[in-house]
Amino acid sequence: MAIRVLIVDDSRFIRKRIQEILEEDPVYQVVGVAGDGREAVKKAAELEPDVITMDVEMPVMDGITAVKQIMRECPAPILMFSIATRIGAQATLDALNAGAIDFLPKQLDDIDADREMAKRLLRRRIRIVAQQASKIRRQAATVNNKPMPASPSRSFASKRDKLRPDLLLIAASTGGPVAMQKILTHIPAHCSMPILLLQHMPESFTKSFADRLNDLCQIRVKQAADGDLLQPGLALLGPGGMQMEVHSQYGKQSVSLRRKQAGEIYSPCVDITFASVARQNVGRVIAVVLTGMGSDGKKGAEQLKRGGAEIWAQDEASSTIYGMPRAIVEADLADHVYSLEEIAFEFNKLS
Repeated sequence: MAIRVLIVDDSRFIRKRIQEILEEDPVYQVVGVAGDGREAVKKAAELEPDVITMDVEMPVMDGITAVKQIMRECPAPILMFSIATRIGAQATLDALNAGAIDFLPKQLDDIDADREMAKRLLRRRIRIVAQQASKIRRQAATVNNKPMPASPSRSFASKRDKLRPDLLLIAASTGGPVAMQKILTHIPAHCSMPILLLQHMPESFTKSFADRLNDLCQIRVKQAADGDLLQPGLALLGPGGMQMEVHSQYGKQSVSLRRKQAGEIYSPCVDITFASVARQNVGRVIAVVLTGMGSDGKKGAEQLKRGGAEIWAQDEASSTIYGMPRAIVEADLADHVYSLEEIAFEFNKLS
């Protein structure tokens, strides 16, 4: 069955190029195009596409407003296109908060040059986003944007002892920005442990994401810089395009950063960071693997587990993409499988 796509962009050239790229593969069927957000909302309701590609900056109604209205009135999986600037990154994060599933940097040169890699990437991401269509339509459009309840729905979480880890690791990919935001805001200001955050995200986006988390959270959040020390109550976000590793010297732990090397798919790569922690004597570690495609984190979690770390995985129901956490569960590495709500509740007890 073909994947039915609605293309939304105010540029006729971009709409045409995206349509041509998709229709080179019979798996994809472009059922409509729209030049502004208002037209997008109307056509989303009429056509009920499997996925919508959405530009951010458009006349009449911008992409973020259109995402909000679509998710409220006729929910559908949405892939955002964003320019790789600070303002573009902030707008993309707003769109993800509004309900978009994923995003791609708007690389006009790649589209114009007809590069095969860019074409394959676009089709692959649309296919993955489209797989969420039935799930999204089963759920209320506003569920993921409601405030997190103060306590979990399951009773067992309230019976757990208060956790006192020496280091908390949190990793995610698709769906991760919203998931991280929801759970990190529950960590209290008096948190006494350092935190490392790993989110698959382009280099031009991670600084804006760290700044947003810092504004919303009680703890301090910053994009990691080479040599930063692991400090209580400080969350360091791995920069896009870089690999982040932990080193110990004279009883102190710090992070080192290096550029992505040939053969490394992800940057930051969860496996690389997890493995570096496993090599150090940092004490009790909790590693949390959240929503995301692929299996990045599984190999690193195996090494952490051998060293006595506790591994948590997000459950399928609350995951945007149940790939990374599924890999943890199926490898029998998860000590606990929690919903996002339950993770937030556990984080509220961390100190």
